Amino acid sequence: MTGPAKSELRAESIDAPGPGQVLVRTLYSAISRGTESLVFHGRVPPSEHARMKGPHQQGEFPWPVKYGYCNVGVVEDGEASLRGREVFCLYPHQTRYTVAADSVVPLPAGLPASRAVLAANMETAINGLWDAQLGIGDRVGVIGAGVVGCLVAYLAARVAGCEVQLIDLDERKRAVADALGVPFRSPEEASGELDRVIDTSGSPAALSRALELAGAEATVVEMSWFGDRPATLSLGGAFHSRRLRIISSQVGAIPLPRRARWTYRRRLELALRLLADDALDALLDGDSRFEDLPQTMAQVTKSDAFVLCHRVVYG
Repeated sequence: MTGPAKSELRAESIDAPGPGQVLVRTLYSAISRGTESLVFHGRVPPSEHARMKGPHQQGEFPWPVKYGYCNVGVVEDGEASLRGREVFCLYPHQTRYTVAADSVVPLPAGLPASRAVLAANMETAINGLWDAQLGIGDRVGVIGAGVVGCLVAYLAARVAGCEVQLIDLDERKRAVADALGVPFRSPEEASGELDRVIDTSGSPAALSRALELAGAEATVVEMSWFGDRPATLSLGGAFHSRRLRIISSQVGAIPLPRRARWTYRRRLELALRLLADDALDALLDGDSRFEDLPQTMAQVTKSDAFVLCHRVVYG
């Protein structure tokens, strides 16, 4: 990414892998539309430049910067135990790269590489539900049927006894919800008195609706990141009398109750295992060639684009 809504492909030399390293040839990457749109359009506020830096990012915000974190490839050289293995890595869009061997996670047996690009989004969904502290039988509303919202609803619906609604303005998302086995509701149709409301929409207006849907003493989890956009929220009305709680969730930190036992790698391994369901292919709604990535990025990050997970295909 080289400027406001601009990007280009650049050649880069890579070193042969040394001890403890691997050379990976990329098979697929994916555009994480929410975060990459903010980066692409220069909407990462200066206060967050350090915290938003990707694991293998090159350059500094705002530009030029090589950014991305949904990369699936095959190990071509390096550590003998990993050669020939398909792996996931939090690496930007690039045809080949050399990284530390412990930066890649082998795919579980049977998981298609083409679906494994969802791993970073699944990690985010896992973290959001940990932060929500979901309980058996809870009534749950998930606002925003993007990839993360769909995955949050998918996981929540598999907690014993939970009643889950996936809430979105766009009726086109109904088919995706059906494929995932989750009831779809428009904001007007959504049932209230919920135990947990999880917002993944990226819309300040949706957070206001989340407060309206929350029952007494309920928790609202805000998973959206607004970048440099302000969010106006009315905390009058029944907010205090109903003793509602708003908490943030961000994938960069494992929730404190789990931090002593869970590592980032363990969480990513879990995310990959949870992608074993063929139904999750419903979230993969577009492919383009790596050679076309600059044009694809401009299209996918448009505010009115109908995009879930857009894959980039290599080779």
